Amino acid sequence: MAKTRRRGSIRKTGEDSWQIKLFICIDSNGKRKNHTSTIRGSKKEAEYYLHKIIRERELGTFVDTPTVNLNEFFDRWLETVARIRTSEVTSSGYEWKYNRYFRKTIGYKRLDKISVFDIQKVYADILKRGLAPQTLKDGHRVLSCALKQAVKWNLISRNPAEYVELPKATRKERRVLNIEESKRFIIASDKIKHGLVFEFALLTGMRPEEFLAVQWGDIDFERSSVQVRRALVRHKKKWSFNEPKTSKSRRTVIIPKPLVHKLIKHKSEQIIQKLNANQLWEDNNLIFCGEFGTPLSIPNLTYRYFRPILQRAELPQIRLYDLRHTHATLLLMAEENPKVVAERLGHSTIVLTLDTYSHVLPTMQKNATDKLEKMLFG
Repeated sequence: MAKTRRRGSIRKTGEDSWQIKLFICIDSNGKRKNHTSTIRGSKKEAEYYLHKIIRERELGTFVDTPTVNLNEFFDRWLETVARIRTSEVTSSGYEWKYNRYFRKTIGYKRLDKISVFDIQKVYADILKRGLAPQTLKDGHRVLSCALKQAVKWNLISRNPAEYVELPKATRKERRVLNIEESKRFIIASDKIKHGLVFEFALLTGMRPEEFLAVQWGDIDFERSSVQVRRALVRHKKKWSFNEPKTSKSRRTVIIPKPLVHKLIKHKSEQIIQKLNANQLWEDNNLIFCGEFGTPLSIPNLTYRYFRPILQRAELPQIRLYDLRHTHATLLLMAEENPKVVAERLGHSTIVLTLDTYSHVLPTMQKNATDKLEKMLFG
């Protein structure tokens, strides 16, 4: 349907496809400058887009952005938005996921030509390769976040990633240590180098990047407490201290007395280690560190020390992160208040805790029912 020069025009070009044309101005060469774009969706959406750019033209805020492909846009978004708003590790993760799934599959396509079907096909191919649904969802979040910015920049009228059907993720049951296994783990940890770091992880429930960043100044020996104030981040063979994962991740964790005594002994041993290293010692004030005071790495800890402990104690081959899950599961099975568990873990909400450890809830429900039965029926 044609309209006046001032109001622009909308022309149907296919099923759910509309061409928008709007006069912008007369350029310096005396030629008409028009904005032309294609909107996929209903006629109502096309009309909404046309009215929006008309208002922007009248206000003098409309910018007719040159056409770019998805790769060009993503690189621009990564440098001007993602790297500013997130840590270097996170933004590099965004780049890696985009390059792995989208750069060679649909990255060459014009940004305003990418359809829901294009993205859906990429996801179908990913699943055919045998990758887990959760892996696909991680890549989807990156693409959707970038395209959401494209909408804000008026490069596209809507985010096609929002309309894609995602596969249902299957929840994997986490393998954690039970009470007897945890006791054997602690005994085995006492007999191996760096064993204390694993006992500390089990008894505090901290994330690996948190317990590897704990400094002596974070420990209050009198109150048997430790504060989480920072996280250790490694990226491209470099390391640094960053802010904890969320605001709730900054927290104080009360620790058992036996662990306090072991930490006091460990501090005395570390002082001797520091004196022997002399000028080679790098003083980062870390509780858990390497031979010369430098931070420990998770892969090195896992393969050289953690797995041998599991083998020695004849325990299942769990991940280092599963010590955190073990900590939470043991507390919930002991009927600790989930809110207290959430605070110890540094979860943003108690809902996250209950959702993550829903496998423990049936046992808690049985215990609650038994108590109710005893109260009412004797």
